[in-house]
Amino acid sequence: MARFKKKNKTAPARPVKNQPSVDHITGQKIPKSFVFSRGKLPGPLRDLELDLRKLMLPHTALKLKEKKRNKLKDFLNVAGPMGVTHFLMISNPKSIPHLRVARTPQGPTITFEIHEYALAADIARSQARPSCPKELFSNSPLIVLSGFGSGGQHLKLTTIMFQNIFPAIDINTIKLSSCRRIVLLNYNNETKLIDFRHYSIRLQPIGVSRRIRKFVQKHEVPDLRNLQDVSDFVTKAGYGSESEADEESATVSLASDIGRVNRASTKSAVRLQEIGPRMTLRLVKIEEGLCSGAVIFSEFGKEADDAHEEEEEED
Repeated sequence: MARFKKKNKTAPARPVKNQPSVDHITGQKIPKSFVFSRGKLPGPLRDLELDLRKLMLPHTALKLKEKKRNKLKDFLNVAGPMGVTHFLMISNPKSIPHLRVARTPQGPTITFEIHEYALAADIARSQARPSCPKELFSNSPLIVLSGFGSGGQHLKLTTIMFQNIFPAIDINTIKLSSCRRIVLLNYNNETKLIDFRHYSIRLQPIGVSRRIRKFVQKHEVPDLRNLQDVSDFVTKAGYGSESEADEESATVSLASDIGRVNRASTKSAVRLQEIGPRMTLRLVKIEEGLCSGAVIFSEFGKEADDAHEEEEEED
């Protein structure tokens, strides 16, 4: 008689746990974002798009799939149910890269020209000891704005937009261990350019040699073959290189323990390491709606804006 094979029962798929939409400490809505392109982009700009997605982690769609036939309303229809509050759109009209930052669903929209940019991979290649572990992106970055207070209404709107694109923090309840990255935007009033930088934050205890610090952090067995005594491992190690000299202006007193080396009530040096991407932006336009509506601010005049809109529609 023929035997029938028993079909293995497949385990039911586990539902994906959605990220919370409200901060349980501050009670405020957590901003979420989509980073996508409009029109055709060359390879380097595609890489910049991926770098920006990584920068916006964890509250963004890292693997957002785009299709050529997708319209802006397609992203908007998905954004509502997913709680997405901001769009970051990269375009390349007339071979001039642009970045648009928009609040959903009704705007406003801020358009920047990307004068210069460097990818995260380029910055890592330029460093002697690049470091960018995955743990850095488990929490949103802090944001620091400099030079925006001396401008007009358009700079105030830009400040509000960038402040709201990342979750708000409460200095009384925030954990120091969650502050691993920082985004710095500096506005130059003379050139009207914005320097966009992305750094990782590291703490190093003062008065602890590099060998001892690595031994405690990585738990690796030290190489003692060329030493006469174990004490030489501590005394011969020194207290850091010249580039890691302790500066009083760059030290902080910790309120709680961070890792195995940085202990509470001790001083640690704050080190910033650029991880990219890096951009030089110029604010060119602010629209009242979502990529439409009345123009609140224009750097080049209405005629140039109309021509720019026609080029983007063609793309």
